Amino acid sequence: MFLNVIQLAESLGVEENVVEGWIRNEGLPHVTDRGRLLFDRTQVVNWAESHGLAAKVGFLAPERSKIQGGKKLETMLRTGGIWRDVPAANVLNLFADIVAKLPGATPSVHQMLQQRLRAPNGISWALVGGGLALPHLRTPIALGRDAGIFAIVLLRDALAVKEPAPDEQAITRLLFFVAPSPRAHLELLAQLSTALSRGNLRKLINESVSDDEIFAAVAATETGGKKEGDA
Repeated sequence: MFLNVIQLAESLGVEENVVEGWIRNEGLPHVTDRGRLLFDRTQVVNWAESHGLAAKVGFLAPERSKIQGGKKLETMLRTGGIWRDVPAANVLNLFADIVAKLPGATPSVHQMLQQRLRAPNGISWALVGGGLALPHLRTPIALGRDAGIFAIVLLRDALAVKEPAPDEQAITRLLFFVAPSPRAHLELLAQLSTALSRGNLRKLINESVSDDEIFAAVAATETGGKKEGDA
């Protein structure tokens, strides 16, 4: 089975020019047929795995069931960390430091993510009110089921954003994440939004309680249960 450049880009969650860059710089296997780039599915899957990319969605999906799963949110947070008293002016540099900790990613993938972070409009901020936002890469990609990372950032001062928050409250709390795949990206965004609207996670983050209390609250959102003291 051969894929064209549009199908391959869609399956890996990247722009077409990224695929073309991989051909030039990373040895992505391909053939040319009457001026069209074509990609053998098996070769692409093997290449993607060797470069730390998960070719497990869209036209490259081996089985639907394998899309689900991955690391738990609490584990991703322990990897990404809880950062306190961060100047708003240093947010992008901090995001770059967090992405550098992304497990299971090759140097080329880390470099690509760093470039996306610093690109104009490379981040979507997802303002959810109450002084919180869910920043994430505007264009998610498939990284592999164990490559996700999540961090909570407690700002020293308010963050300047282009669009006002729904309640016009200053943004001082960020829940930054990089999901393992485009599908997981949507699921994680929904999970975090739900977690902030239920239980006491929002309250604990705004009150800047201890790391252990926040870890416990995040773990509770995954089981649907509540820890002692939950609202």
